[in-house]
Amino acid sequence: MTELAVVVVTWNVRELALDAVGSLLRDVEAHGPSTEVYVVDSASSDGTADAITRAFPQVHVTASPENLGFARANNVALRQIGFGSSGANLPNAVYLLNPDTITQPGATRTLYNALLNDPKVGIVGAQLAYGDGSFQHGAFAFPGLRQLWVELFPTPGRLVESGFNGRYPPEAYQSQSPFPVDFVLGAALMLRREVIEQTGIFDEAFFMYCEEIDWAWRIHKAGWGARCVPSARVTHLSGQSSAQVRPRALLNLWTSRLLLFRKHYPPWKFMLAKRMISIGMQRKLHTPGISAEVADAYRQIDNLARQS
Repeated sequence: MTELAVVVVTWNVRELALDAVGSLLRDVEAHGPSTEVYVVDSASSDGTADAITRAFPQVHVTASPENLGFARANNVALRQIGFGSSGANLPNAVYLLNPDTITQPGATRTLYNALLNDPKVGIVGAQLAYGDGSFQHGAFAFPGLRQLWVELFPTPGRLVESGFNGRYPPEAYQSQSPFPVDFVLGAALMLRREVIEQTGIFDEAFFMYCEEIDWAWRIHKAGWGARCVPSARVTHLSGQSSAQVRPRALLNLWTSRLLLFRKHYPPWKFMLAKRMISIGMQRKLHTPGISAEVADAYRQIDNLARQS
């Protein structure tokens, strides 16, 4: 039986995706666990799906004729793996991996062992680094009003990288031991089979962004723990797909945040969050040098906050 299923969702990042899948396959071939890889391509125009099929014939590739978004595309693969089907021979774990990642040797096995060695843990995530090797936060506290304040209003620099903004201290990562977190980024996120069976799959109301936070919040409410695993290292080049369409990415981000807050905040907190977002977007409209397209995105987000 396959121990691990890996899901990679792609959109117009052919060369990055080839590197991501290649580094993953080299890692699991050398260190395990036994793995099947599923790639779902969302209507790329750069030949991503064909390139992956040619380079890695062992990979299950699905080429969608439309851009499904992150949640729907992952769910396509999760259903192919067998989740939601009775009698399916499911893997022990599922690993969601971004196409702009490079897996460092042993990372996949380290994550897998950390997940399955503790029966109370439902999610684990890797220690991320930028392309130049510098540290990248890969785990956070669930977003509250303080994090929203930092995003929208002037904040002392010492608070930006602190627990006030949902960050975990550097010494937690330096310990090299798994440590408890609220959620880990979907760039390199591994889930136990039983967690998916209990909590379901992604909420497809999220087109892009915040879908892994929503799922982690549901998993947390179901009683499972989450861990960041600093000894599992993955390079994350960060935002290569969304950077191609910045105004649309901004609108997707804040639409998803509003949905997340509506689902998980009490009514009073959601009302306050909406007001903060509206004021914040009005402030951003006065940013020197912003393009007309970005300004229009800020106006649309302001309207969404007022109408939600």
